[in-house]
Amino acid sequence: MTGSELGRGVLHPAAAASRFALLRREPAADLAPFVEYHWIVRWDLRGRAPHEQQVLAHPNVHLVFEEPVAAVYGVNRGLFSRRLEGAGQVLGVRFRPGAFRPLLGAPVLELADRMVPAAELFGPAVAEAGRAVLAEADPAAMAAAAEAFLRGVLPEPHPAAAQAAEVVDLITRTPGLLRVDQVAAASGLSVRGLQRLFAEYVGAGPKWVLRRARLHEAAARAEQGVGVDWADLAAGLGYADQAHLVRDFTAAVGSSPARYARR
Repeated sequence: MTGSELGRGVLHPAAAASRFALLRREPAADLAPFVEYHWIVRWDLRGRAPHEQQVLAHPNVHLVFEEPVAAVYGVNRGLFSRRLEGAGQVLGVRFRPGAFRPLLGAPVLELADRMVPAAELFGPAVAEAGRAVLAEADPAAMAAAAEAFLRGVLPEPHPAAAQAAEVVDLITRTPGLLRVDQVAAASGLSVRGLQRLFAEYVGAGPKWVLRRARLHEAAARAEQGVGVDWADLAAGLGYADQAHLVRDFTAAVGSSPARYARR
């Protein structure tokens, strides 16, 4: 797998691709209203140094079947970091924005920047499901075991959850949307109504989702190497000037865009 195939958000993807493999699987049709996709990470670093992988997360909640226990990860509004060592595999269920709200029974914002043992939300059955998932070597069998568990816990789809997913998708596929009021107008909501929808169903505010989409684009451009016209990119992403982009990027990633590109 090449670095570009790892997808947006995985920082320093060329180096990451030499340390682990990332597979994605589409969900079964009946689970598609809830699940964006399943992801499987496998690594074998025996005899090699551990690897610290950093990710600029997306506005999604994940159910991750991993050792020692399955866990639910809320939207990480900072920089997510995961240490890989030895050998292993995990399977993650990436829920569509908004789709975890009916499962949680509370505003998804309560999960922001948190990891919660899955048993606290799903009961002891999730531990058995986790063992079944991780016992499989075939990716299709791993996904099938995860989906068998999900079918026993998923409620009916909720219209507001679908609306939240549509607005997040609108932001990520429309570069011209740069401000919260523009997103509200495009989605037919008031600014306050949009903020309530995101707090309840997404787990991060619309301003954060806008900024994160811009930072994903900036990181993708930086990964192409040096020679990026940062002032032009800043203008295209809606920043007042290059300095604002540099500050946002540095605060999120820990280095300036130019330094990131050189690395």
